Amino acid sequence: MQERLELSLERIREIEVEKRLQKKYQRYFETVATFLLQIEENRQWVMAGNLFTASVEELEQRNQALYQDILPDNYEESFANPQYAVKQFGMEMGQFLAALYAELRSLIVASYENDIHSIVIRTELFLEIYGIFLDIVGEQNEEVKMQNETREESDIAELSIIAMLKEAYFWFACDYMEDILEKEVTAQFDPEKNWAGKLLDHTDISDIRYLYYYGEYVTENEKKLAKYMNGLSEEKIALMADTYTEGYRKGFEVTQKDISIKKTVNVYYVLGMERMVKKAMENFRAMGLEPILYRAPVSFLAGRRMYKNGYAGANANKQFEYDHEYDNALYLNSKFISRKLEAYKAALEAKKSQCAVMGGPAVIEEFGEEPFVPMPKKENLKLDEHKQKLQVEYQSKGRELLNRYVKGEERSFTIIAFPTPAIGENFAEIFDETIKLNTLDYELYSQCQQIMIDALDKAEYVHIRGCKENHTNLKVAMWKLKNPEKETNFENCVADVNIPVGEVFTSPKLTGTNGLLHVPKVFLHGLEYRDLEITFQDGMIAEYNCKNFEDEVENKKFIKEKLLANRDTLPLGEFAIGTNTTAYMAAKKYQIEDILPILIAEKTGPHFAIGDTCYSMEEDVASYNPNGKQIMAKENEMSALRKTDMAKAYFQCHTDITIPYDELLEVTVVEENGTKIPIIQHGKFVLEGVEVLNKPLEE
Repeated sequence: MQERLELSLERIREIEVEKRLQKKYQRYFETVATFLLQIEENRQWVMAGNLFTASVEELEQRNQALYQDILPDNYEESFANPQYAVKQFGMEMGQFLAALYAELRSLIVASYENDIHSIVIRTELFLEIYGIFLDIVGEQNEEVKMQNETREESDIAELSIIAMLKEAYFWFACDYMEDILEKEVTAQFDPEKNWAGKLLDHTDISDIRYLYYYGEYVTENEKKLAKYMNGLSEEKIALMADTYTEGYRKGFEVTQKDISIKKTVNVYYVLGMERMVKKAMENFRAMGLEPILYRAPVSFLAGRRMYKNGYAGANANKQFEYDHEYDNALYLNSKFISRKLEAYKAALEAKKSQCAVMGGPAVIEEFGEEPFVPMPKKENLKLDEHKQKLQVEYQSKGRELLNRYVKGEERSFTIIAFPTPAIGENFAEIFDETIKLNTLDYELYSQCQQIMIDALDKAEYVHIRGCKENHTNLKVAMWKLKNPEKETNFENCVADVNIPVGEVFTSPKLTGTNGLLHVPKVFLHGLEYRDLEITFQDGMIAEYNCKNFEDEVENKKFIKEKLLANRDTLPLGEFAIGTNTTAYMAAKKYQIEDILPILIAEKTGPHFAIGDTCYSMEEDVASYNPNGKQIMAKENEMSALRKTDMAKAYFQCHTDITIPYDELLEVTVVEENGTKIPIIQHGKFVLEGVEVLNKPLEE
């Protein structure tokens, strides 16, 4: 690998000297070559030990230099921007060259981890593409080509080179997919390869230079967060970490799963939270679990997304992430899907003993950033209908494979969220308020929610109507209980896997679930939706729209890609009522309702999840509420298909959409005989015995 790297770098250095391409292409290849040489210079600098001795100013300068080209101020004229690349090279050529450069930019973190393999295979791909240009485009300048070729001949030549470029990229993706997935699976499940965990174990986090050791993009937000965390008392850090790790342990306890057979836990978090993470790592080790800090994928080939699953730094440019989300359109076909599934199975099989003892993820989310509204671009690569179906096929079969090696009936998870300084001048107050939310009285909510569940279990359906600017009018059908004395439809959810406390939820019956779900404004998976409308017919999405963009076609496309995961429809997988009025009023007080993470937002009103149920792939695992009643509503008409056709049963997505209390006219239980039992009226809880939930609203 070292020899291959040296040969590649030697050839890359010649690109600027020999200048053999047309000017527009020469400028592209010189720009990318300069970046690749910058990657190697940084790797050598890190390997020489400079990372731990450099000043914070030098570390910041290097960090900025590596990400400079895609930062918002520079992105308009970056070759990584499909819009700019298409303007320079034409539609297909521009799309390809922008995607190539975007993938090569994943090598920033490789230079910090000394991941020579990742660097070598991508620099060799770059040189292969350069070689194709030399062979076909050659040394002719544009004027000579116009003299020697007709327009038709020029178009044919263009199509020819694009076909060769795509073929080269396809075979690169196929040939190295096994290596790429093996690397990702190893990073996720093998504690011996826990690069970030070992780094954090031996790092003095009182010196915020440590933020630059990971290779992730760092802003003032991460530095301020790290400084703030370092200034908190040991007691407060312990409270935060204990709430988080105890929630993980309780997740196993309440579902009657054996945590003793697990040996590892994945820790996902955002840079700046390391002081809490270090304490949490101590707690997990005391439970017998070795924490694995898994980096969110940085390569688009490996599954990079705008919404990060794993530890990550700041997002250098969300528009860049959005623009390249479907770069796999370049190589996605049936052959590639088969190859990728084979590679994923091989990677899981190679680590099957480590997979078997993985307990699941423990996630620390952040919130506070300004909602992102992407700019749609016709130049971005997109999946056609056939490729959308192929991607869905991979997601479905990939999930099945993962569940075979990391069994759903044996694993659990937990999620907790904290604000970052990006939330504004009230950051410290909001942070303290969030700690308060995360540690509310477990027993109080459990009692109130059980009263609510007793009423909900009588329902044939629940009628939800909005008020003011909210036009929701939806009837959600409930399953009929055979033995109400011992059975229930709703889970009494307190502070275990989903922190903070405060919701009751069920998997509704699809048949008979009809009507409109509407929210004037909502923030989902890092994206803002305006006037989101979803119409259900027998529990399946029949129509959808929003008002993010002037073009209705763009609005529908946006929803299909981001919320429906490129499917034609999804079921209503969950109906829930959030009871955390304290969280709701805190959001009102600080005017942060639109930027709350789903984790907290779903506790501030009734919410509706599109996609899989909360019990996906765990339907047959018995679970019980604190009062001993067994939870029966764990599947719907779609997930029941798992027994005959797994591909149709699951959708690999679950997105909660919440209606705030002040947009509610009513949430009413309607019994089979027509009797009505109001749960919420005009934004207030009205059942006898739950009045305490209204106290924060009244205060």
